[in-house]
Amino acid sequence: MRIWKYTLNVVDRQTIEVPQGSKLLTVQVQRGLPQLWFLCNENEPMSTRTIAIYGTGNPIPDDPGEYISTFQELNGGLIWHVFEIRR
Repeated sequence: MRIWKYTLNVVDRQTIEVPQGSKLLTVQVQRGLPQLWFLCNENEPMSTRTIAIYGTGNPIPDDPGEYISTFQELNGGLIWHVFEIRR
């Protein structure tokens, strides 16, 4: 097992490739970029996961997904909430 990270784009939805069975841990800004840290077994085949990012005060769907974390940009000027969309 290892902890890896993935750089996220601040967009409504995106898909990422991580080893199957990865546990999504947190999102924080590192060197100005939002990073998603996850626990994984790097020997597992890759799988696609869908990530949604919602800004504070913006509309979100009734089922926004499974909450992962909240992170800030611009010294707290922008607050983002990260969810995983599972189908």
